[in-house]
Amino acid sequence: MTAARNSRPLGEFGLVVFATLALLATPVGKAGAPQRGGLDEGARVLDGAVDIHVHSYPDNVERSIDGVEASILARARGMRGLVLKNHYDPTAGLAYMVRKQVPGLEVFGGIDLNLPVGGMNVAAVEHLTQVTGGWGRIVWMSTFDAENQVRFSKENRPFVSVARNGELLPETKAVIAAIAKHGLVLATGHTSAAEGLMLLREGHRLGVQHMVVTHAMNPPILMTVPQMQEAAKEGAFIEFAGGSLAIANAAAKMDSYADAIRKVGPEFCIVSTDLGQKGNALPADGLVAIVAALRSRGLSQQDLDRMTKQNPARLLGLP
Repeated sequence: MTAARNSRPLGEFGLVVFATLALLATPVGKAGAPQRGGLDEGARVLDGAVDIHVHSYPDNVERSIDGVEASILARARGMRGLVLKNHYDPTAGLAYMVRKQVPGLEVFGGIDLNLPVGGMNVAAVEHLTQVTGGWGRIVWMSTFDAENQVRFSKENRPFVSVARNGELLPETKAVIAAIAKHGLVLATGHTSAAEGLMLLREGHRLGVQHMVVTHAMNPPILMTVPQMQEAAKEGAFIEFAGGSLAIANAAAKMDSYADAIRKVGPEFCIVSTDLGQKGNALPADGLVAIVAALRSRGLSQQDLDRMTKQNPARLLGLP
């Protein structure tokens, strides 16, 4: 894996950063008239944006960019912040190191309660809060190792359960209590829609102030609009992770996103990228494309700003 990582071409990212910096440094009036959808539009979309779902190196799978590179690009493009996510490694320490290298950007990490960290392990959550800097902010309630994900994928392997017979497990309740105690963000991960609602109800009951349904409409969650509306009533934001727009069903996905956002209400929604995979758009570029796709489906720029700037900031406890 080290050899594969070291052999990754650095030229593509370098060209993107240098081109971005050059354009940002171009005096007004010398770059030509502003064009709809061009640099000026992209810069306006990203100015103050916060992406709560960015994948990066170091990781155990191929990524397009590392955490420092993603943050340099985000800052150069005028973004306010991002969350570095890893399915198997806690990223609070990575966020601390990135902040030292890229000052001026709000960078956060978190922990995904998959098998490598012990599943529903309250000790792991407590440790997250003790990592230097205190930049561990989001607790995902298991993703790739979630029981719902494993069953959805028809795999025969160990998994992480959050509930049994319609009741949350004691260890799940302990994790949610720790989230409430430390003011962390409860993210539902790849748990089922029904399990996600149970998690949110318990979080609401215990006073968790920051909750989000992880990419609610994507497999294996597949929340319905009524379920998303119920989640919003429990105090949760609903995440719409655009991902790659180069896939075959991207247009249909954006259609369904726009429809659901209208029905749930933009005030309860967050638009993120879930990008960083090798071969996909870089996160900052992807966010511009996702916003453009939703705007072309009739969502107002005011609502899109709310979902990419104000709402994710609120989720992370930023002023």
